[in-house]
Order: sequence, then structure tokens, then C-alpha cells
Amino acid sequence: MQNSAIELTNKLDQSEKQIIPAALPKLERQRLHDTVVEHLRNLIVEAVLMPGTKLNERELCETLGISRTPLREALKVLAAEGLIDISPNRGASVSKMTETEIRETFELMSGLEAMSGELACERITPVEVAEIKALHYAMLACKAQNDLPGYYSRNQTIHNKINEAARNSVLHQTYLGLNRRLQALRFKSNFRPEKWDSAAHDHDEMVKALEARDGKRLAAILRQHLLDKRDAVLNVPAPPVANEAPAGNTNNQ
Repeated sequence: MQNSAIELTNKLDQSEKQIIPAALPKLERQRLHDTVVEHLRNLIVEAVLMPGTKLNERELCETLGISRTPLREALKVLAAEGLIDISPNRGASVSKMTETEIRETFELMSGLEAMSGELACERITPVEVAEIKALHYAMLACKAQNDLPGYYSRNQTIHNKINEAARNSVLHQTYLGLNRRLQALRFKSNFRPEKWDSAAHDHDEMVKALEARDGKRLAAILRQHLLDKRDAVLNVPAPPVANEAPAGNTNNQ
């Protein structure tokens, strides 16, 4: 009986060893999918792919070195996030918000950020405050080097961490969904040096209010911060033509 039990255990062990490797390729495919989504999202946020740009699948596949299947899966994700539009006849293109949509979306986001700040001051931990301060100094270092992508990456992490510190899952999901549509515009709001300087100063004040756990103050700063970004976006000039990506099919625009 004991020998039979040992044999059964060995068979189970061998079976598990055979099953595990077969599952690994799916994980690799998921990584590719996530990588493509993240890469395209960054191209849109950093204004490499401009609003209205038609996304030519063949050229994108050649540029990124991928097949059409992961590309199309990534485009569906970005469409769900509101970053691109997919038409049965025209294909995919980078979404372009109207002036009214920009104004109204920033107004709503200003309220969400204000609520995040007020709740965060009630619920944030000392460790989380320290993490935000470290990110703040790293963000300022990027600004000193005129590294806008690096600055923006840390900037958005700070805003996300304040939102997470609010400890409100409904607020968090609403914030994430809305912010995806605004990321490219928030990046664009720093194209003018005086606007970038003003935004960095706002972040100095945010950290002070957060350290003091002054929820009303932080809420007011965040609300005005987003409204200032709205105004900057509606008046900021387009980036240089040299920043446009070769992946877009300009002949079909």
C-alpha cells in the first residue's frame, strides 16, 4: 500500500512538471500585449502620436517589430481608455477632444483631485508621505535637466499616490478612467516654460499641505492646479513638427 502511494505521488509530481511549462508561453504573450499597450500609450501621452493621427497598422507593426494580432489587441485596450478611436471604415486614429470636452473633463478632474487630496490628508501614512516627498525631489531633478517625460512620469505617480491614499475605491476607479483621457493634455500643459514653472511650484505647495495634513488647503491647491492646466491646454501652441512619429499614415489623414 505504501509503495502504491509513493508511485501515485510520483505520477502526480511528473504530471505537474509537464503542465507548468505548457502555460508559460501565455504569460509571455500577455507581457507582449502589456508592453505594446504601454508603448503606444506613452507615444500618445508624449505627443509623438498627435490627436487625429491615423494609425497605419502595417507601419506600426514594422516600427515596433510585432505582428498585427498583439497590435490590434493593444488598440482595443487604448480605445476602451478613450485614447484612440476605431472606425470600421477608417481604421484607428488618435482621439481628438473638442474644446468643450477638454474644458468639462478638466473641471470634473479638478473636483476628483480635490476630493482625493482632502481624504488623503485624513488617511495617509507617514511612509506614504515620505514616498511622495522622494518622488517630488526626483521630479524637480528631472525639471532641472529639462527632462519633461521623466518629470511627467514622476508627476503622475505623485497624483496617483495621493489618490490611492484617499482609500476610496470608487473614487480611485473613477479617477483612473477619467485621467487616461487627460494624460496627453496634462503632458502638453508643460510645453510653455512659465506654465511648467507654475506647475512645479504647485507641487511644492502640495507637499507642504500634505505634510501638515491640511486637507482643505491641499484640496484647494489641487483644484486650482487642474483648472490652470485646463487653461494652459486651451492656449498652448502645438509641439514642433519634428516630434511627429513616422508610424502615422499622413497621406490618409
